[in-house]
Amino acid sequence: MKRKNIILCILVGLLSASCNESEFLKEVPEDFMSSDNSYITTADFDMAVNGLYYSIRKEFYGVDENTPFDYIYGTDLVFDGEPGTSNRHGNMVAAYNPTGNIPKAHWDYLYKLISDANVIIGRVAATDFTEEEKTQYVAKSRFFRGMAYRTLAYLYGGVPLVLEEISTPKTDFVRATKEETLRQALDDVKFAAENLPDITAVKDGEVSSPAAYHLLSELYLALGMNQEAVNAASEVIDNPAFGLMKTRFGSRATEIPGDVYWDLFRMNNQNRSAGNTEGVWVIQFETNLPGGGSSTADLKLDGNYMLERHCAPMTRDVKLRVTQPDGTIKDYSPFLWPIGDYTGGRGIGWGISTQYFSNTIWESDFDNDIRNANHNFVRKFAVNNPEFKAEFPDIDTIDVDNPPANLIVGQGSSMTIPGRYLYAYQTKCTTPYNHPSELYLNASIWELKSIAGTTYVDQYMFRLAETYLLRAEAYLNLNDKTKAAADINVVRERAHANPVDPADVDIDYILDERMRELGIEEKRRLTLMRMGKLYDRVMKCNPYYANPETNGDGIGMQEKYNLWPIPYSAIEANTDAVLEQNPGY
Repeated sequence: MKRKNIILCILVGLLSASCNESEFLKEVPEDFMSSDNSYITTADFDMAVNGLYYSIRKEFYGVDENTPFDYIYGTDLVFDGEPGTSNRHGNMVAAYNPTGNIPKAHWDYLYKLISDANVIIGRVAATDFTEEEKTQYVAKSRFFRGMAYRTLAYLYGGVPLVLEEISTPKTDFVRATKEETLRQALDDVKFAAENLPDITAVKDGEVSSPAAYHLLSELYLALGMNQEAVNAASEVIDNPAFGLMKTRFGSRATEIPGDVYWDLFRMNNQNRSAGNTEGVWVIQFETNLPGGGSSTADLKLDGNYMLERHCAPMTRDVKLRVTQPDGTIKDYSPFLWPIGDYTGGRGIGWGISTQYFSNTIWESDFDNDIRNANHNFVRKFAVNNPEFKAEFPDIDTIDVDNPPANLIVGQGSSMTIPGRYLYAYQTKCTTPYNHPSELYLNASIWELKSIAGTTYVDQYMFRLAETYLLRAEAYLNLNDKTKAAADINVVRERAHANPVDPADVDIDYILDERMRELGIEEKRRLTLMRMGKLYDRVMKCNPYYANPETNGDGIGMQEKYNLWPIPYSAIEANTDAVLEQNPGY
């Protein structure tokens, strides 16, 4: 009887539930992360802000092997040693096509950053946090959003402004003007500058008020607001927490050859915790640490910056061809590869320094400017192959400016200098005698594993030397060449270079000084596109891209490349409004 009653109760329950089927079938998850329950605690918002740091590092350093180098290739700085299709800059028609990967990749990642920032800004208002906590989350988010819009404006011109979280499909975006886009970026970064803490109150790698003022100075320049640019840069320069490093410091300060400029780029030397007062904002790339950008377990993982691989030459294939007494021909290799010395680690020679970068800009101070010393800008490569040394004891180095006539490549092709296999390069792209221990195959001779090639040091996004050069640019625009020269000379004095005379200061001189001081550290494309000078500088300084005969597309540099095209995928998806394309595409 008892059993019958139980069954009856179950049946009644089922029949009752059938009257409200939706309630009966509704699932109540015990543990499920959704947009409704994700932005509640400060821990939730801290993780969201960490996501902004992750996104900015991906965009500029680690989306994939090639994308971060879009900011260097196709400029006056280097040319592409492995021309390819749409993922490389040797064929500009393919590279900058509206359907190509290069314009789309950066557009997508920058708008992802904007979207994530908008979510934080919108959601934090509904929390019960203190007003100070809310302001800090908004300030950080607006810094990153402003940086994204600044970058979009330089690359594409005016773009759609999205300032709120979008939770439903939207297909009617319209472009703001370039000035409107820049002013939005300025408003965001100005809020960040006024509300973020000083650099002395943040951890290494965190954004701060000085980082925002540095970016603000650049934005003011882009908008032609030169006195405001001076004022913003001065907020950084006059901050007692900052100063150019002028004496040797850090992990390898006693090593010879070396100098203070060399010290700036050694492992563990970039942050304030190392005593460095020059880094305004440093992107963290600690190797094999949680949150670091590099892992020696798998250097192809998302987040690794392949700076060494791209910007150091592929010395492996350099040969010295010698005719023997019996008439036979024998090839000798002066270099082992990959070797973690001044031959460039595991470089493969894709980012080849232009002659303008490696030679022309140094002519007036070739021997005294420490930035041009061979340990900073290698031109004489020390022979490291024991067999070669035994055969040719009188040849200690291979000089790219005076190479042996019988140098060849691989199986006998003629050697081109500069070319992929031998060219002058900056040692800031690698870590001579200081690769992570896990990467050595034979540490006694500095032999590296084949997986080497990434960067193993933190990277300067903003550095005080650049802040001085931004202010110099603003003074020049204000027709005050005396103050412009004074700021440039602060940087040149540290480099032991001769001072520039005010009469010789013009925008090309400042661009040259940026090249001398920043080199491959700089996101050069952004500087040139901000100024509208990409076409002019490439035509002047980089014949590889300027000459249709050497450019892979047979056309070469064009004025329309001062802006990238709006990706066709964005135009095609925007069905309810016209997203206008840039001229010439």
